[in-house]
Amino acid sequence: MGKGCITVTKYFLFLFNLLFFIFGALIMGFGLWVLLDNQSFIAVLQESSDTVKVASYILIGVGSLSMAMGFFGCIGAIYEIRCLLGLYFTCLLLILIAQVTAGVLIYFQRDRLRYEMSNIIKGMIINYTGENRTTEHTWDYIQKTMKCCGWTGPGNWSENLLIKNSSNNLYPCSCRNDSLPGTDVKGSGLCQAMSADLPVFETGCITSVEKWLQENCGVILGICVGVAVVELLGMILSMCLCKSVVQEDYTKVPKY
Repeated sequence: MGKGCITVTKYFLFLFNLLFFIFGALIMGFGLWVLLDNQSFIAVLQESSDTVKVASYILIGVGSLSMAMGFFGCIGAIYEIRCLLGLYFTCLLLILIAQVTAGVLIYFQRDRLRYEMSNIIKGMIINYTGENRTTEHTWDYIQKTMKCCGWTGPGNWSENLLIKNSSNNLYPCSCRNDSLPGTDVKGSGLCQAMSADLPVFETGCITSVEKWLQENCGVILGICVGVAVVELLGMILSMCLCKSVVQEDYTKVPKY
């Protein structure tokens, strides 16, 4: 490979490593959002299942590792250090295999994940007390903003322990349809209806939530595909540059 081609390959590899560093930061940021966010549907699942927390830690770890690899890949490319380039290629290959494996497992387990999600939400509705807990506050927020009631419909709330055992005609305040006549009520907890007809939304939240998840999954998928493309290009360029370097010269390592 000519000197000009080596120079072009070196700086292209530097550019792709910079992109890889940025994508790693995005993945880590998404993991932190999943872990810390209290105003979305993720918070409901997070409080009820350790799987979401584990997944968020994995995302943070993968993002941090990707950022570190991008940094060392930049150094290996600029200073043409073969050991760093070889290590960079190996790590990229392992990460790519892990990503493909995880994607295949999620795809074939999607029905099970949906079933578990439904059980988590229905269990939360049954044990809803109106206290200011994270899951209940988040579910109230979802019902108000998405203008829905219950998981498959308002009938899910008939299984709530407080509503079932109460002599009053109770319903969740966050389900209230403001377009229907009635008095103003609080935004969370349980409210008492003035008549047998409950002033609530008739549609369940499953459709809106699935739409929300699909929209966010598209963003996640786009990020993952972008990372995979950068990984493949980085692997190709790192091997080309590694083969073009005749011998290792550790004097090129920057000294501080």
